[in-house]
Amino acid sequence: MAIAGANKVVFSKESRVTLMACCGMCRSALRGLDAITRSNYPGPWLIAIHDWRSTVLATGLYAHAAMSPLPLPPTAWPDPMLTIFACTLTLTGCLSPSALTAQDGPVDARGRLAAHAVHESMRADTPHAERTWRFIGPTNVSGRVVDMAIPTPRGEHYTLYVATATGGLWRSRNEGTTFEPLFEDGPTGSIGALAVDPADSERLWMGTGEANIFRSSMAGTGVYLSEDGGTTFTHMGLEDTHTIARVCVHPTDPNTVYVAASGHEWTDNPERGVYRTRDGGQTWKLVLFVDAGTGAIDLALDPQDPNRIYAATWERRRDRWNDPRTYPTTRGNGIWRSEDGGDSWDPINEGLPLPEHRGRIGLATTPSLAGSLYAFVDNYELVELEEDEERGEEDEEGEEDEEGEEDEEGEEDAGGTDSYGREKQREIKGATLYRSLDHGNTWQQASEENRYMRGLSATYGWVFGQVRADPVDADKVFLMGLGLNVSEDGGKTFRSLRGMHGDHHALWIDPANTDYLVNGNDGGLAISYDGGENWRTSTNNLPAVQFYNLAVDMDEPFHMYGSIQDHGSRVGTASSGQRRRWRGGGGSGTEWGAASGGEASFHAVDPTDASVLYSEGFYGSIQRTNLASGERTGLQPKAGDGEPELRGQWLAPFLLSPHNSRVVYHGMNRLYRSMHMGEGFEPISPDLTGNDPDQLGDIQYQTITAISESPFTFGEIYVGTDDGHLHVTHDSGAHWEERTAGLAQERWISRVVASVHQEGVVYAAQNGKRWDDFATYLWRSPDQGRTWESIGAGIPCGPVNVVHEDPKVSGLLYAGTDLGVYVSMDDGDTWDVLGGGLPNTFVHDLVVHPRDGVLLAATHGRGVWQLNVRTLQEPVEETAEEPDTEQGAGAEEN
Repeated sequence: MAIAGANKVVFSKESRVTLMACCGMCRSALRGLDAITRSNYPGPWLIAIHDWRSTVLATGLYAHAAMSPLPLPPTAWPDPMLTIFACTLTLTGCLSPSALTAQDGPVDARGRLAAHAVHESMRADTPHAERTWRFIGPTNVSGRVVDMAIPTPRGEHYTLYVATATGGLWRSRNEGTTFEPLFEDGPTGSIGALAVDPADSERLWMGTGEANIFRSSMAGTGVYLSEDGGTTFTHMGLEDTHTIARVCVHPTDPNTVYVAASGHEWTDNPERGVYRTRDGGQTWKLVLFVDAGTGAIDLALDPQDPNRIYAATWERRRDRWNDPRTYPTTRGNGIWRSEDGGDSWDPINEGLPLPEHRGRIGLATTPSLAGSLYAFVDNYELVELEEDEERGEEDEEGEEDEEGEEDEEGEEDAGGTDSYGREKQREIKGATLYRSLDHGNTWQQASEENRYMRGLSATYGWVFGQVRADPVDADKVFLMGLGLNVSEDGGKTFRSLRGMHGDHHALWIDPANTDYLVNGNDGGLAISYDGGENWRTSTNNLPAVQFYNLAVDMDEPFHMYGSIQDHGSRVGTASSGQRRRWRGGGGSGTEWGAASGGEASFHAVDPTDASVLYSEGFYGSIQRTNLASGERTGLQPKAGDGEPELRGQWLAPFLLSPHNSRVVYHGMNRLYRSMHMGEGFEPISPDLTGNDPDQLGDIQYQTITAISESPFTFGEIYVGTDDGHLHVTHDSGAHWEERTAGLAQERWISRVVASVHQEGVVYAAQNGKRWDDFATYLWRSPDQGRTWESIGAGIPCGPVNVVHEDPKVSGLLYAGTDLGVYVSMDDGDTWDVLGGGLPNTFVHDLVVHPRDGVLLAATHGRGVWQLNVRTLQEPVEETAEEPDTEQGAGAEEN
């Protein structure tokens, strides 16, 4: 490899062959360069270093191969300047070592883009391309819509662009009758904001990364521009912003665009605030910056003067153990105004709560009244409740509090808990609307202080915060929270609009006909033609379904059980039911019915009796359901007298023993065991987490997240935690040994798998998302966790959400990542992208049905997909060591 001019590198034929023999990552990088340069021949190989991706890959190849045991031919050694350049890239973070080999350290934003380029080349070159994934549902559930962009005037256009939290970008050319997915091969499926050029309806700006800061929110990769209505996109930078809350295009200068960057979810970063481009995205300038912890959460151009810009900033960050909040030291939350197109900014907060009481803020202007501006503030000021409110009685109008109403799933929230199953914290004012009539110079509280407003977004206004003003009637204003609320008296009183799913995040009002509304919520998209009195929903044609996990039974045909964000648990049948093609490609799907369990539920079906189903609610509230009789039995473990309260993760794992399905293990911060189908849980471990008091908050953290029992030995149990600890017991909990050494420090253990084929072999996957780390952490231990070897080097893109061992073939592994599914035929030494037809999506669970040879992928944004893997299982050699599961016969005696 040698320099050939200022911007070119030559790879000789010999060096290319050597690099192809080096390792899976070098092969992947070469394929990435092939894809970038549109070149694929044996050499001499000339590539133009025309962008940073090719620079990273080219220099990375040298840096990695130079450390490998395979020496490069003498003619391949680079010019010294290239060596210095590679080292400089590494030291400055442009080329992180983990972009070349897994587990060497955190992967940053540029590393994610480089990994995506490699993933795409691997996908194009996979030897498994003939195997095609098929979408199987549900077709009657959708997912969280966070923004939409709609060209005007309606009548000339019937196009809708829809941004989903984790299901990517969608387009309808017929006003929502059908949808087609776009950007399916992009580096992220999380979309935060959209904007159409007012002068060109085919010119679409897209900001990636949802800004609503759910725990399941995902990071984006910057800003993209499409010149052809979303068919193709060009990356325009800002990749390290991670989340983008708003994009605004100047109404008369399409090259001037403003972006509200809300920043990383879990860590501070300086790429936050308001960015501006004046050359169509070729360059960006950070024009409003508060600090590395405070980003811009909303942005609005004044309708009368687009050089007058309003911005809301928010100290947007969550801890692994606390929801977002304000602190006595909070100073950056507030509203800003620029009168000169963003060159300078002034705070405009007179009349608003103090900074330490201002949470998330939404902004809305209207062209119908000059100077009118609304601010929707998540208000942390304390309030004294009336005695009747403390008792939960009805209000003066006799209407039950909105939080206690039945939702569309027919389940009523418990009166003393919020939607997350925690005790309600009703002491803050919460949703408060302010209004200014002088461009923000002064503010007056518009909304009343009452029970309705406190329930509008409850105690988690940080996931809502959207406000819209009617473009014709300045006194008509909409607030989005648990419901969609409208006021026609300038925000003094509100009423709720009904007929669609709950939890609202977006609203578009047709400026030419303000009765035409398009709404985005946790259940998808809804359209009203009569001002919100009636709605047509997209539930059946926008399958952006956000699964957390999946389980199967042994019925014929088999059933699939899974939990879905904000939709509870659902059950589908593999080969029957109402089948409908959703017109988006990828095959037909089926409608799924309601199942036992909440939205935060693992499921397990007794393999000997498919009528026995285990499920759970939030934070480990496990239950057993007899599907034949409908009887449900609560099985929640409890702390002993005088012991600290148990902690259970949002999705708390449980496991039926492979030796005896009557034995149930349940993970809280301690491991519990029942010998009698979940009844009579007893602790069999101490606290297996770090149990750091500084990491205990209002989110349950330092909990068990993964459990696996060896199929060879009853009572040999492996347990992983969300703070990165891994323990094993060989005697059903009498003694425990920590096996964390060699794993990534602190990182969330997403899976631990005791091999069904090789006694003593254990696999583990870790997820660094909650540290804003996207490295590939995937491990194999040959000795019950005493030592660990990285097996993730062939997977360029992390995090790894799940690793699954094939039940029939030793060494056949599947891995689910934030971009798709990988397969290894050699126990993790090398990996390939598995199959074609699966969009780049967040794969959260994988299950191979042990009888039918079907691989199921549960995605958090695109529903469930299936792939026939029998052809992978066919060359089975009868040499695999099989476990003696009869050891479980006497399990109840141990």
